[in-house]
Amino acid sequence: VQLQASGGGLVQAGGSLRLSCAASGGTFSSYEMGWFRQVPGKEREFVAYIRWNSGTTTYADSVKGRFTISRDNAKNTVYLQMGRLKPEDTAVYYCAGGGILSARGTYYPNYWGQGTQVTVSS
Repeated sequence: VQLQASGGGLVQAGGSLRLSCAASGGTFSSYEMGWFRQVPGKEREFVAYIRWNSGTTTYADSVKGRFTISRDNAKNTVYLQMGRLKPEDTAVYYCAGGGILSARGTYYPNYWGQGTQVTVSS
């Protein structure tokens, strides 16, 4: 499975940005999908998760109410709509797929895409 993320860039605080992740090489419609992010010198952190049928979504507390994850199984694409962006949202964002959501709500993906840089200026 290959995951190709796009849509990163530079945006002012308070602005919006939409990330996309196109999947190929697998049965996208059956995969859980998610987004993570990483700042240099820190561990990669979970951002958002969506179940294969869009029936369940979960978010990190830091982005809840500002970010929305969605997917279009017909287009093999998952999205992350980011709003009311803050400088602390600056990071490399990674698309992730497959794997499971544990009973405690932790997402463990099998596949990773390359990152896309999001920079939020103050």
